[in-house]
Formats: sequence, structure tokens, C-alpha cells
Amino acid sequence: MQRIPEPDLMNDSEQAEVYAQADFSEPHDAFVAHFRRLFREFGAGRVLDLGCGAADIGIRFCRAYPDVHLTGVDGAAAMLHLGMVAVRTAGLAERLTLMQCYLPDAALATFRFDAVISNSLLHHLDDPAVLWETVRQTAQPGAPVLVMDLMRPTSFAEAGMLTERYAADAPPVLRQDFHNSLLAAYRPEEVRAQLHAADLFGFRVEAVSDRHLLIWGTV
Repeated sequence: MQRIPEPDLMNDSEQAEVYAQADFSEPHDAFVAHFRRLFREFGAGRVLDLGCGAADIGIRFCRAYPDVHLTGVDGAAAMLHLGMVAVRTAGLAERLTLMQCYLPDAALATFRFDAVISNSLLHHLDDPAVLWETVRQTAQPGAPVLVMDLMRPTSFAEAGMLTERYAADAPPVLRQDFHNSLLAAYRPEEVRAQLHAADLFGFRVEAVSDRHLLIWGTV
């Protein structure tokens, strides 16, 4: 099945509000658990979260790692506004900073981080090279990198089945967004080609569920 792109940004206020209120605890907790499993020696430092959205993963990550200072970046002002509220409510404003930026971002490339994470950003990008180039520019040598994203199904029928399985009870806007995101996601072989083009040869790509890809390695 050919990829069908979707808009880069989730900047509709209603859509952002519905997304921020949805329960993503299972995949977001799994993201942090995957990081712990893959990078056991990591414990402190400056972390960059690319495509942080409403900061739910950033908050969970900071709670899991008390000695981390995390910077979350996103292009959608509506999502960042909700994220800032969530960060203050969580009492993490001193350790979790949110910034609006669009990749590629020359100013962001001047910083160096001890780890780089990203969840559900890749499928929004028509040019995935901007993500991998940003990873190369912002990660310290040896920094762990973890990217999780949706995996495009092999057919429209499978996309429909996954939508019914995981979003049947979701609000209509969220259900439609999930279906569109599945159609916009990349396949494992496409991600491997992206990594090869970015000279990130040591990175691994693995399917960790019927709908999620995990991409990880050290720069």
C-alpha cells in the first residue's frame, strides 16, 4: 500500500484538546520502558524530545529519570499550549522546557543533548531526512536515540481493522486521525533506507507491536 501523507502539524485547537485528553498511557509508558531496557546505563543529562506534542511522554520521562532536564520541541502552538499547562500541573517546570520550532531548525542545531527521543513525529514528515539530520546535529557523540512511530499496514483493509481494534471507542476526530496516521506511516524497509541515507548505520529498526516501530541506536 502506498503511503498517503497527512498534515505536518496538529494545530487545530479542538483536535489538540481531544488528543491531549486521550489516554495514551499504554504506548507512552511502553516508550519509557523501551528506553530503560535499551539504554540501561543512561541516568542523567539533557534530553531532547522531538515532536513533543502535549508533553505527556516528556512528563513520564522526567518522572522516570529524576536527574534529567528535558527540552521538548514541536511546531504546533496549540499542542505546546496544552503541554505547558500539563508541565506546570505536574510540577516539572524547572526540569521540562517546551519550545516551538520547525525542523530543520538552525538554532536547535547549535545545542547538544545527552539523549534524543521522539514519538509519533516521523509519520508527519514528508521529508523524513529532516528528523535524522536533526538527530545527527543535536545528539552528543555516544548519545542514545530512541524513536517510536506507527507502522503503515500492508493494506487499507488492515488499516481499517487496526482502527477498529484500537480506536473504536475514541472520539471521531481521534479515530479519523489514527486511521490517517496509519496510512501516512513508514514501513520498516523505508526507515532502514532513511537511516542508511543519513549515515546512521548502527541503528536498528524493529516492529514492537502490530502498529508500532522502534528505531534506536547511538550517534
